[in-house]
Amino acid sequence: MSRSASQSFKNKLLAALHSFWQRLRSANYSPIEGLRQRLFPRLHTLSHQQRRLLEQMLGFRIGECAYYEQALLHRSELPRIATAGATSNERLEFLGDALLGFLTAEYLFANYPHLPEGELTKMRTWLVNRRTLAICARRLSIDRLLTMSSSARRALEHGSEAFLADALEALIAAVYIDKGLSVARRLVQERLLSIAEQEQLLQDTNYKSLLLEHLQAHGEGLPQYKVLEERGPDHSKEFVVGVYVSEQCLGIGTGRSKKDAEQCAARRALETLEHRRLQENVDGASHL
Repeated sequence: MSRSASQSFKNKLLAALHSFWQRLRSANYSPIEGLRQRLFPRLHTLSHQQRRLLEQMLGFRIGECAYYEQALLHRSELPRIATAGATSNERLEFLGDALLGFLTAEYLFANYPHLPEGELTKMRTWLVNRRTLAICARRLSIDRLLTMSSSARRALEHGSEAFLADALEALIAAVYIDKGLSVARRLVQERLLSIAEQEQLLQDTNYKSLLLEHLQAHGEGLPQYKVLEERGPDHSKEFVVGVYVSEQCLGIGTGRSKKDAEQCAARRALETLEHRRLQENVDGASHL
């Protein structure tokens, strides 16, 4: 083969390999990556130490830091960010929520082949709810990486679940854009879902539903939820809710939303009813 023919063959081979690589890459990576300059300006909000912690938590070296800076930026800190085009993690949270739902459904479909659609739907709901995501986020130390105002930080320290759940979803989106779907899948399945299984979160934690079932099974009245108090600023409001049956308060709960406070109140009510049942058993046994 002549030198020119050999060079032509090498050029065609390189062109074919480049085309194959581009097709492979485009199949795995998000087209959003091509909009990085416009959508993800560098914020320089992550210190070198925080970046190392983030990489340790994720289990890989991150590529474009701007994705993760945005994923960990709470809107309360936006007024202090001077970078033009800076935005909070709310848009990434929107994308991450959809990714998490899909990847969780895929995991459950593959790992629980004996379960019908209804059971799979309930399990997915348990796995992607705010409480589960907050537990996973704390286990992964995401609370140490968030960029937020001092008042939002205090709310986080007092147990706010929304900030952590939102940041975790945004982080899933950042990984997807930076590393592709396969790495995002590995993060969700090997990190998040393994934590959920360790924490025994693959079970019903809808306390309002459980309380209603308990009351109906014992022929008691329907529960009524009443907001007793609202406190704190708008961006960090806390609700206090009581649950009543026949005008009797069975439990009081707090939360960053009315829904969370109602769930907390229902859980306290179930604990009250369980305590009463145990006490009745003890009292009954003492008379034998």
